[in-house]
Amino acid sequence: MPDVHVLAIDLAKRSFQVCGTDRGGAVLFNRTVSRTKLIQLLSAQPPCIVAMEACATSHYWGRFAQGLGHDVRLVPPIYVKPFVKRQKNDAADAAAIAEAALRPNMHCVAVKSAEHQARAVAFRTHQCFVRQRTQLINALRGHLAEFGLIVAQGPAHLKQIIELLDEAGPEVPDAVREIVRLYLDQIDVLTRKIEELHRRLRDATQENAEMRRLCTVPGVGPVTAGAVLAFAPDLRAFSSGRNFAAWLGLVPKQRSTGGKTRLGGVSKMGQTDIRKLLIVGAMSRIRWIIRKGVLPDSWLGQLVGRKPRMVAAVALANKMARIIWAIMTREENYRMA
Repeated sequence: MPDVHVLAIDLAKRSFQVCGTDRGGAVLFNRTVSRTKLIQLLSAQPPCIVAMEACATSHYWGRFAQGLGHDVRLVPPIYVKPFVKRQKNDAADAAAIAEAALRPNMHCVAVKSAEHQARAVAFRTHQCFVRQRTQLINALRGHLAEFGLIVAQGPAHLKQIIELLDEAGPEVPDAVREIVRLYLDQIDVLTRKIEELHRRLRDATQENAEMRRLCTVPGVGPVTAGAVLAFAPDLRAFSSGRNFAAWLGLVPKQRSTGGKTRLGGVSKMGQTDIRKLLIVGAMSRIRWIIRKGVLPDSWLGQLVGRKPRMVAAVALANKMARIIWAIMTREENYRMA
């Protein structure tokens, strides 16, 4: 099919919708193919533009198509939606992807390497285990509360459970004691896995120059540095630190018209993991400087003095994002002003 200029693929697991268009944008075909047929189609097709939505499995297919010499364009789904005509179905989605990929000002997502995605898997596994441990701890605390045993929040207070059970005596049935041991054993397994993953992130910080550079920023630790390297593209793709902060969702929403600027709340439209960690790091930094004392004439001191702490934390996270962009693009360590 030498006339195909754009090959748009609506991704799935086993059934894929493929739309081929010529240079003028006219649809040559729009059909459903299996996974095996898609591999054969990409292998037999002369080099062309392969367009997909930036969603699950898109980076795998992007790497596969790039290996065959195709020009891969991953379009964010929110940018494809305006091009969907009338009804929502796979054929309409594939045609919309083809049309969106040809827009001259379309922002596409860079294809991630396998190593880049491996860092993301390690980070998400760490976060998943932390959530599972929190879920188990909360469930155990809830069960014990039914027998009058109150345990404080957090894994640091799990040692009190055995003491409380010994003090409770026969009021707590043996069946409940066995269930408590099951919970504690499972929590202990997850804790060891979490510590192992955290140790890997810490060791990677010592070996990786980029992670060491990120950790020089106040409020950024090994987990946040790992998240930036795992989920963010090459920061040189952003023209400024503000664009990187906007990509993270740390800038206000705009509803401006007629030359009047109207700014709303923080958009939260962006990379959730990095944004959350930056805000947590900013809040910990604010708590630290409040305990230690901060100069009232500094930028952060004035901000904390007139704004709520969470508002100040989001503003500080925005500034941290800009600092991260600056030090990574200039390849310099953070220097205190």
